[in-house]
Amino acid sequence: MSYVLFIVKLVILANTIIAIWTVFKNPRNITTTWAWLLTLIFLPIVGFFLYAFLGRGMDRKSRQVIQSAKLSMRQKEDINLAIRASENRPDDEDDVFSQYLATTENIIFTENNQVDFFYNGQDKFDNLFQDLRQAKETIHVEYYAFFDDNIGRNFLSILEEKAQEGIKVRMIYDPWGSGGVHKQFFQKLLDNGGTVIPFITSKDFITKTRLNYHLHRKIVVIDGRISWTGGFNVGDQYMGLSTKFGFWRDTHGRIFGNGTKIIQETFIKDWNASVTNSDDYIQCDRGLFPDIPAHHFQRKIKIYTLSSGPDSDRHVIRNAFVQIILSAKKMIWIQTPYLVPDDTMYTAIGIALQKGVSVKIMIPHMPDHPFIFRATQYYANLLHQQGAEIYFYDKGFIHAKTIVVDDKISVFGSTNQDIRSYELNFEISSFIHDEAINQEFKRQYQQDINDSVLLTDSMISQQGHWLTFKQQFSRLISPIL
Repeated sequence: MSYVLFIVKLVILANTIIAIWTVFKNPRNITTTWAWLLTLIFLPIVGFFLYAFLGRGMDRKSRQVIQSAKLSMRQKEDINLAIRASENRPDDEDDVFSQYLATTENIIFTENNQVDFFYNGQDKFDNLFQDLRQAKETIHVEYYAFFDDNIGRNFLSILEEKAQEGIKVRMIYDPWGSGGVHKQFFQKLLDNGGTVIPFITSKDFITKTRLNYHLHRKIVVIDGRISWTGGFNVGDQYMGLSTKFGFWRDTHGRIFGNGTKIIQETFIKDWNASVTNSDDYIQCDRGLFPDIPAHHFQRKIKIYTLSSGPDSDRHVIRNAFVQIILSAKKMIWIQTPYLVPDDTMYTAIGIALQKGVSVKIMIPHMPDHPFIFRATQYYANLLHQQGAEIYFYDKGFIHAKTIVVDDKISVFGSTNQDIRSYELNFEISSFIHDEAINQEFKRQYQQDINDSVLLTDSMISQQGHWLTFKQQFSRLISPIL
């Protein structure tokens, strides 16, 4: 018996030493480090198996391919110059946020834009399908989830028709998010001349032992002039047809104008990183970035669009969120299905509250992913105690990823307020500097408040010990969810 006990102690010691070495050998934030350390220590063998597939950084080859697929600085500057020339505006930037983007990310804003927003699936897909049917040259599609169901097949049938007409149709999807749809689902589109590829991180993910990096963007670009991005994926549940979720509340934007050039650039980068046939590589030319004369726009809506992913450690979108939150003087209203901020974002919100800024955060009242939902509850309780107003959306499921700051800044896109979106997913978000759009987002937020429940001290006090434990445990492992 003493011999067996000695062996057990030896295994535990060896497991602990290897766990510490494994977690600390690569730099990462402290919360993620502790989350993985706990997993490896308390789940011997199983923990290392999970770490092999979920805990290591993106493989070096994929990072290099994605980086090399990005437009060269010369090409990017050509696009920037084309935007400036078509807008006939000076090169100087007019606010702190513009300067931040220009100096840190080589991003400029575009002013010649028309933007329309859609807050339910029926409106979004009706209008998107109308744009697709009117395409003349190219259709570029990129989605995290594209399901083989009624709305997915309707979407696909339009792409098939346009490809048959000779329109160049290109599509990127994430098989993991799309419920395992495979090449056979897209066969008719391929036969009609379209091209469909899985995102680079979806290829050989078993042999690479990397499962944790997903294409979470939602992009459609039509003829280089019209672009769609936001929170909706392609599937019946996003039409509000899911028994589990009911009404699906989301936010999606349609951009006509020079803002589309930046979204087109993101698609081309993702496409060229993911292709395996060199004949499918997109050669970047000005024809993919057509100029739209300024007289087409009655109002000039100022847009920045940012993309980020685990191929870079810069956390571009997260840092932009922090920048606008710290700049807030009156209000910050956030909608997100997942509220699991990292230390940087949590600190920024806390500073805003200390300055007396009104912070409202709206999250779902039902779980999508159980552990993430409990971690969201944990942070909702914590931020409520610091003075934030927390609303649980109760009409169905809220999937919108929006931020409204003061009187001009509004944000929408694919990026959730969680560590996965900040560090593990490939995301895209658009920042709008426009008073009218800001007011529209505020009106929609107020309508959503009417369908929500405000978190109170008494609600928190009624949460039992078991629920509190689940929230705290989920918070501990949230960096690896």
